[in-house]
Amino acid sequence: MGFVLKYYFYLLSVIVLLPALCYSHDRFTSSRATYYGSRDCLGTPTGACGFGDYGRTINDAKVAGVSRLWKNGIGCGACYQVRCKVPQRCSENGVMAVVTDYGEGDNTDFILSPRAYSKLARPGASAKLFSYGVVDVEFRRVPCRYNYNLRFKVHEHSSFPGYLALVILYQAGQSDILAVDIWQGHRRDWMPMRRAYGAVFDIANPPRGSITLRFLVSGSRELKWVVANKAIPSDWKGGVAYDSQIQLTD
Repeated sequence: MGFVLKYYFYLLSVIVLLPALCYSHDRFTSSRATYYGSRDCLGTPTGACGFGDYGRTINDAKVAGVSRLWKNGIGCGACYQVRCKVPQRCSENGVMAVVTDYGEGDNTDFILSPRAYSKLARPGASAKLFSYGVVDVEFRRVPCRYNYNLRFKVHEHSSFPGYLALVILYQAGQSDILAVDIWQGHRRDWMPMRRAYGAVFDIANPPRGSITLRFLVSGSRELKWVVANKAIPSDWKGGVAYDSQIQLTD
């Protein structure tokens, strides 16, 4: 009964979010985009998703902060095709950007890294496009593609063995991860981890031994739990990313 109630709580949360977004994965939605300053044109290591240095360089640093697509952190790691609408300046395909941060601009959905923003432009037109500051764009959700399995990084603020925080990396496909549970072997039950912020989930006094996780995924057809058996070793260490052996494809 507890599982059923929890499942419908998550389902209700998703239903509440959908009317506010009003966009389709297949169709483009009109919006606006701008960019943030960066000396090296990369992403920021202090993004609200909690990705750290991963958020600076993932997807060749073509990353973005988003506003309404943030979805209280659920939107972290999502990929979007963004293309601008200035015919003489903008490329046909635009850029595929990964969400690594939260940000609000001048009625914008996207605040792009300089490297991502430059990819909106036709060859040789990026300087002119930067001079606009804000441009009209259209966007759609697209699958993320990585040559890596989903990974669980133990956050540097974790403290073995009394406090565990995890960051989810290389979230492929175009599904959202809505929740993460941890298996308690001595109780034979799942315990929910707290979404601390962004893509960071934490729990006090995690179970001893190797750690099995499950995460709730909003697939293309239904919500589903995916189990990562013994995803974290018993002697886990802060700052280390552990391979889940799982690839999300939806």
